[in-house]
This record gives sequence, structure tokens and C-alpha cells, in this order.
Amino acid sequence: MTTTPNADHRSAQDACRILIERMPKVELHLHIEGTLEPELMFAIARRNGIPLKYASVEAVRAAYQFGSLQAFLDIYYEACSVLREEQDFYDLTMAYLQRVSAQGVVHTEVFFDPQTHTGRGVPLATVIAGIQRALRDGERTYGMSSRLIMCFLRHLSEESALETLEQALPYRDQIVAVGLDSYEVGHPPTKFARVFARARQHGFLTVAHAGEEGPAEYIWQALNVLGVSRIDHGVRCMDDPALVDELVRRQVPLTVCPLSNVKLGVFPRLEAHNLKQMLERGLCVTINSDDPAYFGGYILENFVSAQRALDLQIADLRRLAVNAIHASFLSAAEKQRLLNQVAPVFSNQSC
Repeated sequence: MTTTPNADHRSAQDACRILIERMPKVELHLHIEGTLEPELMFAIARRNGIPLKYASVEAVRAAYQFGSLQAFLDIYYEACSVLREEQDFYDLTMAYLQRVSAQGVVHTEVFFDPQTHTGRGVPLATVIAGIQRALRDGERTYGMSSRLIMCFLRHLSEESALETLEQALPYRDQIVAVGLDSYEVGHPPTKFARVFARARQHGFLTVAHAGEEGPAEYIWQALNVLGVSRIDHGVRCMDDPALVDELVRRQVPLTVCPLSNVKLGVFPRLEAHNLKQMLERGLCVTINSDDPAYFGGYILENFVSAQRALDLQIADLRRLAVNAIHASFLSAAEKQRLLNQVAPVFSNQSC
């Protein structure tokens, strides 16, 4: 019996999916507030007695049609209004950990946006306590290690970010790094130079969203002004050959989020994404899910969709898995432990 080319292609795709499912994954770009599924949103709203403008879960999902980062964030911040109590942040985080543990995630570095909550009168202590309790339980239950990264909202003022940093200092042992997110255009990294300098003085590592909707110049600023260890997104780096050379030379990790980029109109379709070219150029690219409740997929769906749309090969998948481990804020010994888990999965495999 002979197989058709289409059947062979489907068979290869199935083999790739199995490989992706099996490989240990590290997620480095994940906003915990962006994992708030509509079902949990409604459950927490009922528990806290908070009215929602949406009549049903289906109505919420129907609203998840975004033409821009701004349109997404408008809904995102409204959804966050249901999060009030420590248990809310615990439930939110545990729901994410439970889901991705089944997808093969072995380590995650979670963003949270304190100003989204403190601006509504929710104490920072409440937010951190709920998330950290879940991360500890997640390690015990699922064997998943984690780190917590506090992001500043770049559409707010430098003074607000400095105040948030001061509020976070008592929790320095629970937060590994600070980051920068929210509306990128019009809010360059240089706006937060003093904030990041002070954060580094206090021993925080630094990361920043740059080069998603904003220009390649924002990536230069994040590197040279903020002193970041990683660039979140960074897909616009390909507009600047000199920047690409510098990122390759320094092996600065780029935490790319394929489905998010398409959902927000950075690329018109996944087949047009530049992830494959970035890999071929030697950039330290990783795959992540960003705000998966809103963008149609967690890390497994991002890997599978990108593999199929961009014809990623086994060497590409292995490189993505290894890049994420090296790019993490784990110790050298912890990284080696995860690298040892990756190697057998790719031994004598093809797809």
C-alpha cells in the first residue's frame, strides 16, 4: 500500500506533535493575569460579588477579537477587576500550573502586574501571597520549578513605577526580576531608566518588552539603558541588521509569542511569522504563550501551531527547548538537570 504525499505530511506532523508533547518545556513569557479563562473569571466574580458586563462565557470569548495591543489591553484590564483576594490570585495561578503541567512544562517564569491591582486598592502583599502560595504548591504537586517577575506598566508614570519598586523591596527574596510591559508605542524604555537602575542596585535582574509593536530602537534602549538580561518579544529586531548581529553576538534571549503576535496583528498570519528566520540567523529564540486565555493557546498550542505553519524541523524544536533552559533564571546546576531531561527525548527522533 502506498501513501499519498498528503498522508506522509500528516504523519510527519503527528510525529512532531508527539515529540513536542513529550519534550520538557520552559516558559519565560507568561502574564499570570493573562491566564484568566472566562469560566474562572465568572466564578471569581460571583464569589466576590462583582458584576460583569458580559452575560456569559460565550460573550466573553466573542469579545476576544483584537486588532491591536490597545484593544486587547482594554479588555484585559477590565477582566483583572475581579481579582481582589489572596485566594483569587492563588486560584488563577494554580489553574495555569495545572494546565501547563499536563503540557510538559517543567519550569515557568511568571510575570505579574502589581499596578493593575494596587491601583484598585488591592494590597501588593495580597497579590504576592496568592501567587507564591500557588507556585509553592505547584512545585510540590507537579514538580514544576518557578520564578516570579514583577512588571511595571509602561503607560503609567516613572514615579508610579518607582513607588511600586519601593513597595516590592520587602518581597525581594520572592521576586527574581523586574520587567516592563503594557502599551509599547510612545513609551520607550528610556522612560524608565532610573527605575531599572535602582532595581539593579537592589539586586533584581531585568527584562523588558521591546520590539513587538514598538521599533527595533526600543530593543537597543532596553539593552543599553535598562541593562536587560532578556528581551520579551523582540521580533522587530529583524528590521535592524546591526541589532541582529549584536543580539547574536551576546546571545540575548528573545521570548517570542507566536499566537499572540498574530492575534494582535504584528503578523497577518502565522505562516508570515519571522521565528524561523530568527532561528536560522542564530538568535536565541524561545517560544512562549504570553496571555494564553486571550490568544488561543498555551505553550503546547504555540509550539504545535508554529511547527506546522513554519515547517520547523527537529533541530529547530531541540534548539528552542535548549534556548529556553539556557535563557532561564535557574542556577547552572538546575539548567543542567533540565538539559539532561531534554537530550533523551530528541535521541533518534524524527518528524
